[in-house]
Amino acid sequence: MDLRHERKSYERAELDESRLADRPHAVFERWLDEALKAAVPEPTAMTVATVGADGRPSTRVVLLKESGPQGLVWYTNYRSRKGRDLAVNPNAALQFHWVELERVVRVEGTVARVSAAESDAYFATRPLDSRIGAWASPQSEVISSRAVLVANAARFSAQFGLRPPRPEHWGGYRLSPLAWEFWQGRKSRLHDRVRFRLEGERWVKERLAP
Repeated sequence: MDLRHERKSYERAELDESRLADRPHAVFERWLDEALKAAVPEPTAMTVATVGADGRPSTRVVLLKESGPQGLVWYTNYRSRKGRDLAVNPNAALQFHWVELERVVRVEGTVARVSAAESDAYFATRPLDSRIGAWASPQSEVISSRAVLVANAARFSAQFGLRPPRPEHWGGYRLSPLAWEFWQGRKSRLHDRVRFRLEGERWVKERLAP
């Protein structure tokens, strides 16, 4: 397979740092809103990168469930590989890629669990099947077949009925940003990149070479 000539020219928009808000979260909220309005596939999907005790990085895709000035929140199994990574190294990077808009957002920061009350509140909004699934899946563990998941789901459905509680091993994480980068594809690979980095309590905005 020859991929050397697979490429496209990015010409949809431009990014001028002088016209951006001084707070990166405001820029992100605007871009996310535009992605939602454009009905791009999975606009809240983001790649989460962590590094474990062995120093090896890993990535996976999760869904953003809350966005605010304090950070970005997602929910998962605390016993998963990402949960184990974050237990020993509470630093992570996130990436959103809105292909149709020719945009990428990267976020780096520190991660902590959200409160039990926040996790309970979100868990209660999930469809019943998803709440049972949080019990049924021993996330990141080796299983013999899909039948294990099906059997677990049936067992917990019978046990909890319509009101499964939130498992203690399942809940939210919040990444508190230390740096943001906004990337807009441009023609001739001269892309626009604007980074915000936190210095004390002040965000410094600067353009990066592509």
